This record gives sequence, C-alpha cells and structure tokens, in this order.
Amino acid sequence: MELLKKKAVVFCILLFSGLHSFSQTNEEMQNAFKSSYASEYKGDYQTAITAIQGAYKTDSYECNLRMGWLCYKAARYPASMDYYQKAIGLKQYSVEARLGYIKPAGDAKKYDKVYEMYEQILKIDPYNSIANYWIGVTCYTTKKYDIAAKYFELVVNMYPFDYDGNHMLGWTYLSLGRSAEAKLLFHKALLNRPGDTSAMDGYNKSK
Repeated sequence: MELLKKKAVVFCILLFSGLHSFSQTNEEMQNAFKSSYASEYKGDYQTAITAIQGAYKTDSYECNLRMGWLCYKAARYPASMDYYQKAIGLKQYSVEARLGYIKPAGDAKKYDKVYEMYEQILKIDPYNSIANYWIGVTCYTTKKYDIAAKYFELVVNMYPFDYDGNHMLGWTYLSLGRSAEAKLLFHKALLNRPGDTSAMDGYNKSK
C-alpha cells in the first residue's frame, strides 16, 4: 500500500511538471503568433517570420502553415511550398494547407504542381468550388470544353449567382455551340457585374 502511495505521488509530480511545461510552451507559442501578426500587419514579413522561428516546432501544423504563408508574402516561394508540404504531411486531409501551397506554386510558375494539388483537394472534397473552378479553367484553356463544362456546372449549381462560374460556363457553352444557354449565363454574369466587358462580349456573340 505504501508503495502505491509513493507511485501516486511521483505520478502527480510528473503530471504537474508536464502540465507546467505545456503551459509555458503554449504561452510562448501564443506570444510568438501575436508578435508575428503585428509585424505582418506592418508589412515586415521577415520580422514576422523570425517571431515564429523563435517558437517553431517541426511537428506543429500551425507553425508550418504560418511559415508557409509568411514565406509566400516574402516572395520566398520554394521555402513557402516546403512549409506547406510539411503541414500537409502533418494533416493529410488539410484542404487549407493545399490551397496555401497553390499560391507560391502558382507564382513560381509550377503549374503542374498547382494542378496536382487541385486534384488532391477534389479527392478530399469533391465539391470544393475553388478546385472545381480552376481545374475547369485549365480544361477550358486546353480546349477540353466538354470536361470543363462539368466542373463549371458544379460551381454554378452550388453558387448560382457567382460571376466567375456563370462567366466561364457561358464561354464554355459558347465554345460547345450551346449559344442559347450561354446567353442566359452571360446575362446572370452581367447582373452580378453590370457592364463587364468579357461578359458583354460573350452575350453579344450568343444567339
């Protein structure tokens, strides 16, 4: 019985010590993020990065995500992509980390990586409007109009008054010879953005 009491005391000491250590680490992390946000607001991205580096932990999804964003803002695209990839490794179903990765990859003109990431997002979230839209744009620019239409249709079904979805589906339908349907879509796009040059051009070309 005495032995059990001693073990219980030791356990309590270790638990308290662990909780105290966690509390210190947690507070340190919060202060680092607070300082980082303040520097980012001023446009001082290097100082914002340094603040996170002071409390950085390789196994922290939040640290890697934050570093990915700050490196992107500082135009350090390879580093940004690397941090976002680490975040993805820690949270394999993260859509936000993949969307974050797309920003530096796009600016670095790594379009194959961008497309690959959008495809990964759709495997996780088939109805993700951003991924559907941009894969649709890719298919449209490569003249795969029938495939592009499927992606844009999904976007328009989810967001019936969205300018981008109606606008691109309008041009896609026009390219497929579905002029009457295209005109209706351009009409909706013009209700959203009256006088828009591209939508007006598509509207006038539709029968």
